[in-house]
Amino acid sequence: MERYYLFLLLAFISEILGTVSGFGSSILFVPVASLFFDFKTVLGITAVFHVFSNLSKIALFRHGIQKNIAIKLGIPAVVFVIIGALLTTYLPEKTIGVSMNIILLILSIYLITHFNKVVRPTDTNLYAGGVASGFIAGVAGTGGAIRGITLAAFQLPKDMFIATSALIDLGVDFSRAVVYVGNGYFGKSYLLLIPFLIGISIAGSYVGKLVLRRTSETAFRYIVLGVIVSVSIFQLLHYFIPAQQALSQ
Repeated sequence: MERYYLFLLLAFISEILGTVSGFGSSILFVPVASLFFDFKTVLGITAVFHVFSNLSKIALFRHGIQKNIAIKLGIPAVVFVIIGALLTTYLPEKTIGVSMNIILLILSIYLITHFNKVVRPTDTNLYAGGVASGFIAGVAGTGGAIRGITLAAFQLPKDMFIATSALIDLGVDFSRAVVYVGNGYFGKSYLLLIPFLIGISIAGSYVGKLVLRRTSETAFRYIVLGVIVSVSIFQLLHYFIPAQQALSQ
């Protein structure tokens, strides 16, 4: 039971940092959750958790939604997240887990080294960003970094960035949650977590909003990316070097 308390605490921290960074909490939540659960369960829990997380962000930042951008980025993201989520039913769990950590590691290093570089603000890049972020979210559990890179091109104010990203992510997470739950990734034994995840999503988003008003986004993004790099390396070592994880026992 103690490991669940630690998991919920880390989920709360992930939600705060995800809100502040603008990437969404899944980029940190997925590698953290994989310390406690098998990877297909992580996919299920992440999707269910982030449905509530995105609803919370939409409620808190609802006046900033840019519908035109959300539609052009969101529709291809939803289509391809379903394709990616269905693909996970045919891939070995270890393959998915290793792929997720490699993707996170590459994305994090890219974002750290190209922090101030953005893609061009075109419709083509919106569609491409939707396809890439949706597919990776379906297969690896998180596409927030790619969505963040794409949205950054439009230089939206903080509230608009978070609100628009949350609306897109809501469609993505709800779609993959249906696929994951339908394939048994979120078992009945985890239903008890739902009230806690709802509370964490609301509280974490609210605290993140308060923090966002008082601190630099840049500093927090570097912190989040640094944590992701560390966790991804740890997880890759776990996959390739036989070792017993105390947290999973």
